[in-house]
Amino acid sequence: MASKRILLGITGGIAAYKTTFLTRLLIKAGAEVRIVMTESAGDFVSPLTLATLSKNEVLHSFVREEEGLTDWNNHVELGLWADLMLIAPATANTLSKMASGTCDNLLMACYMSAKCPVLVAPAMDLDMYRHPATQKSLEVLREYGHGIIPAAEGELASGLHGEGRMAEPGDIVSAIEEYLRAGQPLEGKKILITAGPTHEAIDPVRYIGNHSTGKMGFALAAAAVELGASVTLVSGPTHLEAAPPIRLIRVNSALEMYTQAVNAFPEVDVVIGAAAVADYRPEKQAQEKLKKEGESLQLKLVRNPDIIAALGEQKTTQFVVGFALETQNELQYAKGKLREKHLDAIVLNSLKDPGAGFGSDTNKVTFIDKNLKITPFELKTKAEVARDILHEIHKRLPK
Repeated sequence: MASKRILLGITGGIAAYKTTFLTRLLIKAGAEVRIVMTESAGDFVSPLTLATLSKNEVLHSFVREEEGLTDWNNHVELGLWADLMLIAPATANTLSKMASGTCDNLLMACYMSAKCPVLVAPAMDLDMYRHPATQKSLEVLREYGHGIIPAAEGELASGLHGEGRMAEPGDIVSAIEEYLRAGQPLEGKKILITAGPTHEAIDPVRYIGNHSTGKMGFALAAAAVELGASVTLVSGPTHLEAAPPIRLIRVNSALEMYTQAVNAFPEVDVVIGAAAVADYRPEKQAQEKLKKEGESLQLKLVRNPDIIAALGEQKTTQFVVGFALETQNELQYAKGKLREKHLDAIVLNSLKDPGAGFGSDTNKVTFIDKNLKITPFELKTKAEVARDILHEIHKRLPK
């Protein structure tokens, strides 16, 4: 849900108190949230609390009068602004209005103006939920193409026990994520991505490493989720965070990354090796901090396993993509790695290109597939580069 604009409609039911937690979870997931309430919803949850959590004014009426000034809340603008509209809780009264097209408050005007997908989370007592009129309203909304987040079963405000509770905020967020992924190009695909550097310990204090920040790998993970994939991200040491539903596995060394990647590999459809894995590690790690002695220090290094090459050899149906960061003879070396490591594609970038490489927020890459079809891209942000790479992969996956 990163950067998604969600218009949250709150109606007058006791479950409205849960929208404080729901708003917080939506914001935490990276969404921008604006809230429209019915007049009666304010009896159950404070507009001030929701405004504070959403960092946006909470609206409930068509007209605003402040210090002698009269203004109106533009329901058309709100309806066009949203990437998704969520009505939670959706009472029996509001469901009926939505089904019939009754437009008698600001929330319904926003709903009637919305051009985006609409989801509803019903909440009411057991008999109201089961009533044929409510079920008919829900059926009509399904015919409209709206998503219904089913009411849960449990203790109700009336004291009865049964179906009618609004889904819990965490379940609503999961339902939104699943809804947004549905129909996306990579829906149903499982993708394994490696990212960041590896640190090869010399002693408890020092290590051999590189300048990788993990930005490219994390951008790929975020873009893959946006395109509907289920993502496992194995990352070396980095300060970056990955929001759910990305499964983030943190490691330090190349051997740890190798183990995690090999374990995850049989269950995935695509592998993207974006990590800058150290080629060598010290043969022995000192158990205590090495003291400064003499004018030189000799370290014996041994080779680390080549993770992407190992996965390339093991693949059955998986599509395996490597990265090649080069400083000379770039295309020649990239084609050699593509062949030698049994890859389906390789992403080439050069440290000679301004704005590309470690630590930058931009990158310039060339996508080369196993048939040696070369697709170059201009300098772009790493988020845009990630989408370009994933679209190239998608083109080559079995339909």
